[in-house]
Amino acid sequence: MNRPAELAEGLVIASHGRHCLVESPDGTRRICHPRGKKSASVVGDRVLWQPTGDEGSIERVQPRRNLFYRQDEVRTKSFAANLDQVLILVAAEPEFSESQLARALIAAEAEHIHPLIALNKSDLAVPFEAAWKRLAPYRRMGYDVMPLALKQSGDAERTRLIAQLGGQTTLVLGPSGAGKSTLINLLVPGAAAATGEISQALNSGRHTTTSTTWYWLDAARHGALIDSPGFQEFGLRHLEPARLAACMPDIRAQVEHCRFYNCTHLHEPGCGVLAAVDAPPETGGITPNRHRIYRELFDELSQPARY
Repeated sequence: MNRPAELAEGLVIASHGRHCLVESPDGTRRICHPRGKKSASVVGDRVLWQPTGDEGSIERVQPRRNLFYRQDEVRTKSFAANLDQVLILVAAEPEFSESQLARALIAAEAEHIHPLIALNKSDLAVPFEAAWKRLAPYRRMGYDVMPLALKQSGDAERTRLIAQLGGQTTLVLGPSGAGKSTLINLLVPGAAAATGEISQALNSGRHTTTSTTWYWLDAARHGALIDSPGFQEFGLRHLEPARLAACMPDIRAQVEHCRFYNCTHLHEPGCGVLAAVDAPPETGGITPNRHRIYRELFDELSQPARY
């Protein structure tokens, strides 16, 4: 691609409002601002920028492989771009929301991003056993589900995680209390200090937490973790209702058995999905709870926008 000589390549490694931190291939970092909407960027974007005094101006965002985001009736929230995988971290305690887990998985499926599920607090035997059982349908669907005990993690746990995450660009997603900060600090020693420095740079000395932050996993900069802000809701209003079944592996597997090509899997006669609800797992059965999540999401996505 031909471009003016003064434009430099960079990677967006942190963002806050309209400010972002761009890292050059040699590792130097500079605060940059987008020039218009077409240059609006998110963490993980490869950009072309030019100096403007001590800072920089983003002139162009390079084409993205993917963009992981959520959308409700009010706004769209982008987490990160150009991801290899999303690690969804939940905990045995406090009890995680299966609906929120399902929404995050659907968002990853819609963008063709490989999802991982990690269940923390395996040291809490009774709640962990119950939570592990709740995740059985997801293991049957083929999702990787990792048990973790982050507060008791040693070198062995760190080595296992690095083997899973090394060489990949991974967005870490999880509700408050799941252990996300513990995970980041285990894999990226000094992450807390780095976050403070980035926050201070982007906010002119105010220690406001940045929205999303990129951390290299190794000195060679082959793998990275992206820490994302927590969230209470995960809207999927960017999806058409008809796309929903394709983003849920257990539902998708039964669609071929439906009598009608435009089946909604809610009430039609001869629906393969409805026939599989509560069937034995070994025959591809869909749990009633998973179909409830599908039904509620289909209804939500079918509502007309109010904005």
